[in-house]
Amino acid sequence: MSSEDIAALRRAAIGLLARREHSRFELQHKLARRDDVCAEDITAVLDELEAERLLSDQRFAEVYAVSRLDRGYGPLRIGAELRTRGVSEALVSVILAGLDEDWQPCLSRFARKRFGESLDSDTRTRAKRYAFLRGRGFTMTQIDRLFRPRADD
Repeated sequence: MSSEDIAALRRAAIGLLARREHSRFELQHKLARRDDVCAEDITAVLDELEAERLLSDQRFAEVYAVSRLDRGYGPLRIGAELRTRGVSEALVSVILAGLDEDWQPCLSRFARKRFGESLDSDTRTRAKRYAFLRGRGFTMTQIDRLFRPRADD
């Protein structure tokens, strides 16, 4: 590739990063869709962006995790989504530990918003709520604690 093509590839990468943070994996995948590029050029551009601190998996993971937490997602779902976006297992662990979030109040806020003040319900409705909250990425232990005072049915 010519230096002009590499400059265009770099501009494309910076344009994507200007819209939102991306993981290296995401950016590599998006740039690879272009017809006129090879893997070595993409790697070189991404290495430059990392050296200039314009691309950072750590920064992406932090921003993404906080965003998902604010939308009512639990640690299991956030971790799985980060892994899907190419974030390393070690970094996922660090990010989730770094959130320093007591997940129970987060779960309680979300459940009250979603289901209303009363979590009392029949067995079938409670099972649906358990399944929904599991899908949001909360652990069974966390969900059990939420429903424990009402688990006398």
